[in-house]
Amino acid sequence: MSLSKVDIHEYMKPGVRVHLAGIGGVSMCPLAEVLRGMGLIVQGSDMNDSPTVQHLRSLGIHVDIGHSAENLRNCDLVVRTAAIRNENQEIAGAIARGIPVYERAEAWGAIMRQYENALCISGTHGKTTTTSMATHIFMAAQADPTVMIGGTLPLLGAGYRVGEGDTIILESCEYCNSFHSFFPTVAVILNVEADHLDFFKDLEDVESSFRKFASLVPENGHIIVNADDEGAMDSVRGLGREVFTFGINAPARCTAANVAFHDGFPSFDILVDGEEYSHAELQVAGRHNILNALAAASAAYVLHIPGGAVSRGLGSFTGAGRRFEHKGAFNGAEVYDDYAHHPGELHALLTTVKGLPYERIICAFQPHTYTRTHALFDEFVQELQLPDVTIVAEIYAARERNDLGISSRDLVAKIPGSIYCATLAEVTEELAKIARPGDLILTVGAGDIVKAGENLVSLQK
Repeated sequence: MSLSKVDIHEYMKPGVRVHLAGIGGVSMCPLAEVLRGMGLIVQGSDMNDSPTVQHLRSLGIHVDIGHSAENLRNCDLVVRTAAIRNENQEIAGAIARGIPVYERAEAWGAIMRQYENALCISGTHGKTTTTSMATHIFMAAQADPTVMIGGTLPLLGAGYRVGEGDTIILESCEYCNSFHSFFPTVAVILNVEADHLDFFKDLEDVESSFRKFASLVPENGHIIVNADDEGAMDSVRGLGREVFTFGINAPARCTAANVAFHDGFPSFDILVDGEEYSHAELQVAGRHNILNALAAASAAYVLHIPGGAVSRGLGSFTGAGRRFEHKGAFNGAEVYDDYAHHPGELHALLTTVKGLPYERIICAFQPHTYTRTHALFDEFVQELQLPDVTIVAEIYAARERNDLGISSRDLVAKIPGSIYCATLAEVTEELAKIARPGDLILTVGAGDIVKAGENLVSLQK
């Protein structure tokens, strides 16, 4: 939450000195570069030195390691990550000195107002993949976009880029209503399900948040919604605005025709209002990625991107970091990692890999947060019965304390044949013991479960 009554937009001008608390973060580093490009004097701090911090220093940005009120120097405003609380020394120091403090999302919102097109991609899941697909399309069209993605995209070698075109593309998260600080001219809603229930009360509350997000689009902008998703459609019902729809099953303006699968990878024609707009040969597997591609193509269409660029962009996209990312092999088994941490994401991932030519699917899943595990317990139990072998690591706490007294042992008790592992070391040990040629091993979750697969692959060397 902002700690200033002054609109942050007032500070978006050359010569203003801004301090970024947590500057090494995944969306703070690109924020630093964009602000610097706008002529602001950027400085910051982070708890750890890192390649990201070194990169920022190479640009002439001063970065302190560790948090201290002295780091503020003579800054005009402070921008912080959501994880940094008021008790932090820098935030408390800024408050004491009357220096305005803003959230990261507010800063990105102010930046969006500098662009003719602000393409904001939202949804309970699929945001990173769809934002990445859109990035490939706009890059193929030589639109030179500025991009902010919640994961690493090989095309960029990072999770962001700073362009000089008139379009900014951002992955837009609903948690804590962050995307309400944005100024989208094109808002994409992929799906809306009950999630982040440590913040939202229920599904109706989540839908209300997405409805407010969609309402931020100006009258000459575009709201793009998945017609196949009930929650997404419910979230825009009653807006009194024209909505551009995409879908496979429900009637929609943008649809897929002549769908075929080749070794799990879909190809299809993209139709808009019944006319062929483009053709897609996806290099990522699964029916859910058809919907992601249609969402990205819909955004390209309303922003007048040629269909040829859509085809080239989608055809060159091979996945984002931690989205079915190949990590290596062990004992003849292929090891992949995926960020899925919601039952809907698990279902999309596991049903997709079931169609691939592997003898067994082994899934090592790490639940993310106690509140999500508790609220969606039955759904997790259902989806985690899909693999041939399920290993469940202990819950990754993230920002929470275990006030609910829940454990992954509770999931394992309901999933026949599943295996509980208290530590990641135990997960790696169990995978090493059971892996055999022809297996697909998945490490899955939004925490640090990726380390279990990486450590397994390292044992092969």
